[in-house]
Amino acid sequence: MDAILFENAISDAEFSPESMACLPDICWKIPQEELEARKDLRNVLTFTIDPSTAFDLDDAISIETLSGGIVRIGVHIADVSYFVHPETALDAEARSRSTSVYTLRRKISMLPSRLSEELVSLNPGVDRLAFSIIWDIDSHGTIISRWIGRSIIFSCCKLSYDLVQDLICSDASQSRSAVSSLQVHGIFEREDVIKSLACLYAVSKNLKEIRFKGGALSLDTAKLMILFDDAGAPCDSYRYVRNDACFIVEELMLLANMSAAEVISNAFPDCALLRRHPEPNLRKFREFEAFCAKNGFELDASSSGQLHLSLSRIKEKLQDDPVLFEILTFYVTKQMQSAEYFCTGDMIRRKDDWAHYALSIPLYTHFTSPLRRYPDIIVHRTLNAVIEAEQVYLKQKKSSTGQNGVKAASYEMDRCFTGLQFSKDAAESEEGRKALSAAAKKFKVPSSENLGEVAAHCNERKWAGRRAEEAGQKLYMWALIKNKEIVACNARVLGLGPRFMSVYVPKLAMERRIYYDEVEGLSVEWLECTGTLVLDAWRNKPTQRRGPQVKCRAIEEVVMLVNPSESMLSEEDEESGVTEAGGCTAKSVLLSDDAVNAQSAPAVLPLVIHYLSDIPVVLHATGGEDSAVDIGVRLYMSSYFK
Repeated sequence: MDAILFENAISDAEFSPESMACLPDICWKIPQEELEARKDLRNVLTFTIDPSTAFDLDDAISIETLSGGIVRIGVHIADVSYFVHPETALDAEARSRSTSVYTLRRKISMLPSRLSEELVSLNPGVDRLAFSIIWDIDSHGTIISRWIGRSIIFSCCKLSYDLVQDLICSDASQSRSAVSSLQVHGIFEREDVIKSLACLYAVSKNLKEIRFKGGALSLDTAKLMILFDDAGAPCDSYRYVRNDACFIVEELMLLANMSAAEVISNAFPDCALLRRHPEPNLRKFREFEAFCAKNGFELDASSSGQLHLSLSRIKEKLQDDPVLFEILTFYVTKQMQSAEYFCTGDMIRRKDDWAHYALSIPLYTHFTSPLRRYPDIIVHRTLNAVIEAEQVYLKQKKSSTGQNGVKAASYEMDRCFTGLQFSKDAAESEEGRKALSAAAKKFKVPSSENLGEVAAHCNERKWAGRRAEEAGQKLYMWALIKNKEIVACNARVLGLGPRFMSVYVPKLAMERRIYYDEVEGLSVEWLECTGTLVLDAWRNKPTQRRGPQVKCRAIEEVVMLVNPSESMLSEEDEESGVTEAGGCTAKSVLLSDDAVNAQSAPAVLPLVIHYLSDIPVVLHATGGEDSAVDIGVRLYMSSYFK
């Protein structure tokens, strides 16, 4: 793992003394001036929803029921920018790291744990500084009002995804039983939490429906998770499946990020840090459309919305073949380009390219995770500047109109820069321009040139972190398979030819190739006109060689042959086979050994293979020591030639 981190230039060193000196003591208390300057939300029902193992809680959710069917929803983000000041050692180190990296057994944090887990973590039962976005939403999911600003919150409890899932899927008596051990702080009771979750669930479903009607695309691909024993060694694996509780949080975080993007890009069109998702490669998509047409599926990839509708119809059609739909989703994901941060000033003449393809929205950024993403800190500083400029501008207008004998109450209520209706006239007025310029200097909003460099660095670090996380997962899976020696499972054929086949292994959510040309003792017959491959073991006939220098491989490199009278695995081995599971976070139900091994019977030679055939394979660990680790796939077959 150290080699993987080194290869991706990821440092796991302790934070420097200079960085740590930027933080207050652990006994720090919120200053009185902050209590007076911020919106006090401590008496509003607020809680966090996170994985049960989380310690750095950077987002909380609040809910209030108003009259007329209006619900007031708040997203509250840890105010990291209050502690991480520009041009300090801590800011420089956070910028250098740019992102937290998670490698299953290790977390390389962007910020010191004293800050991320103690000073700003939105732990229950304590007052915390937050950056809040609050919406009033009607029963149809329409947003009718928005407030953005700095606040003080009090989280009454820490909820896990699994507990929330239990609560929203249970009746009243079961819900009360599920939260019987939940500790609730402050003025609210467990019953208040249960009721609020039901309301949140309804609101999030409305928001999600509106989002997908607007053309959003969802690509939920299988994610492999690994379990570890008490000694820290990988011992099992399962498939991670997101549930409705995850989507409640996701919808609200997306809404907060979209709101932040709208505000900062309107106020600072030359120096806002946004996140774009380019359209997929059209040439590759034409190949995928041909792939679908070949298999009888209609696919419209003219837009993200049409693509989502096409995939929904295909999913309905493939209810009895979820693996094939997983493969199609896997293919679509491969055609997508990576999302990236950018400075609006660098693309000021290409505003159409600011859009986020998958979300089907014109503006997007990252605001909700400042504990693990440096761009979010930049966005917080920019939002602070917008709020400051708005307050200064409205104060000046109040003074001006007051001198003329006109009531100024409307200006106090009007959120000209942060509300739903951005006032371009106010921003472009002399007072507005001066207020925005002064606020940008006060909060050290980066210039367009500097912000472009920050965006490029954050992109590079994010991609490096992703490579490290994927390589770490592969390493642990390699170790798991190596310890088990052999893991049998099914694969689906994605491509066939005279030399090799491409297969998708659902157990690992990965694609691999099996080369079968020039194999001693293996008869290969490729019927191109029908796209059929016939494999057989032929001990008595020498393999046809293409040239005198070609060296044939042993059949054992390509095929694991077992005699029908023998059992491949002992009973003990079968009981320790890799299993699959579904569920959100740590609470997962593993499938029984029978359910897994029932799909692991060897095929009988001769074997006839077509496109999209199911074939049994065995996984094995390759490499190690002086060579790169990898996971190989061999055919799993039964023959009396063995």
